Amino acid sequence: MQVIALAAIMDEANDPCMPATIVPMGGPIDPRVKKTQVNELAESQSLSWFEKSFLTFVPEGHVGAGRRVYPGFVQLTAFINMNPDAHYRAHIQYLEDQILNNKAGIEKHTTFYDEYLAVLDMDDVYYLQTVEKIFQTYELPRKIMKYRGGTINPSAIRRCALLTIEGEKDDISAPGQTFAAHALCNNTPSDMRGHYLQQGVGHYGVFSGSKWRAYVAPKIEEFIRRFDPASRTRGKYGLPCSTAIN
Repeated sequence: MQVIALAAIMDEANDPCMPATIVPMGGPIDPRVKKTQVNELAESQSLSWFEKSFLTFVPEGHVGAGRRVYPGFVQLTAFINMNPDAHYRAHIQYLEDQILNNKAGIEKHTTFYDEYLAVLDMDDVYYLQTVEKIFQTYELPRKIMKYRGGTINPSAIRRCALLTIEGEKDDISAPGQTFAAHALCNNTPSDMRGHYLQQGVGHYGVFSGSKWRAYVAPKIEEFIRRFDPASRTRGKYGLPCSTAIN
């Protein structure tokens, strides 16, 4: 969502640093399109409930002690609880691979979970704004989001090519939520827009793993090279700094 808002602000201001392309991926541009458990929870509780239930302070002895945050371990627990059976099967398979000394299977498991479990705490203000503005009041798709006193209008995006990417099995940002960006960016020429639905992946698979490397990343690179001449000198998956990815 943020990348759409940023592009709209920059294009309307004729900012010379306007990126050539933007690529929202698996993001809740309009969560009303196809609601998931995440959306239903956000709608069922007040913002104060989220504040009381999920925010805490970084304890003494740790970097950032005293800061109020949404702890990464809480987010991780929520993710795992959405698909407990899959994680259970993965760990059973891991034990079997250990018994059989299946080094390839062991490496695949550890590589995945080393990354999956590497979570960060989130600033309390950012977390509460995300819950409220994205999942409760839907400010961007309703075109009521404000920035420095002005209303953010995605229709202002005219010079920036748009590629949306979704995962077929995404149960956090369901297919359609990111694609909704095209209706909002209605003044972006149709030949400067594209959409890609990756089959067989959930939310995490949109950004990581074998299908990301084999299919998603090449789609992004192809799209960027098409609209940003400066990127054509980059190496494989060398995404240029001028491109914003959500």
